[in-house]
Amino acid sequence: MTIGSAARAFLRDHGAESIEHPGGTLYSHLCRVEQRLATAGAAPHVQLAGLTHAAYSTDGFDLALIPWTDRDLLRAVIGLEAEELVYLCGACDRDRTWPDLVTTSTVHDRFTGQERLLEPRHIGTFVDLSIVNELDVIEQNPALLVKHGDYFRDLFARWAPLTSPEVADEVQRLTGSRQ
Repeated sequence: MTIGSAARAFLRDHGAESIEHPGGTLYSHLCRVEQRLATAGAAPHVQLAGLTHAAYSTDGFDLALIPWTDRDLLRAVIGLEAEELVYLCGACDRDRTWPDLVTTSTVHDRFTGQERLLEPRHIGTFVDLSIVNELDVIEQNPALLVKHGDYFRDLFARWAPLTSPEVADEVQRLTGSRQ
């Protein structure tokens, strides 16, 4: 069994196929995020993080497949590097982190209340995964772009210096804004 198939089995075993999410189920959303990251040329560990990014819940989808305190369980399936990125996605307090991420490189942890300074090599990966996740939700529910489009266009423009060219192209395609 490959790591990707083990991660998919993990998601199914933890109920992701039965959880509603824009565009169908949480499982289908997670698979689309993984595929978008693969198409953008993301590293395998980033693709795995995309596939499992909601395992601990997120600030925008507060339903966990497993408690964030059981990190070893997910690490055993996807590896340390991917799990670190999943934890960041789950722990990120979006209101406190996203607006100033480019200037502070800091993620505010909603689970522990602590701050985490990201290494420069991790910021772009975190930004790309965050954008791809939001773009999938927007594509599945276009009303969100109507309602929150200005917010996302502004945010994605702020993140432009850290965004890969492939993800920037997706931002342009789905939101109509050039980064």
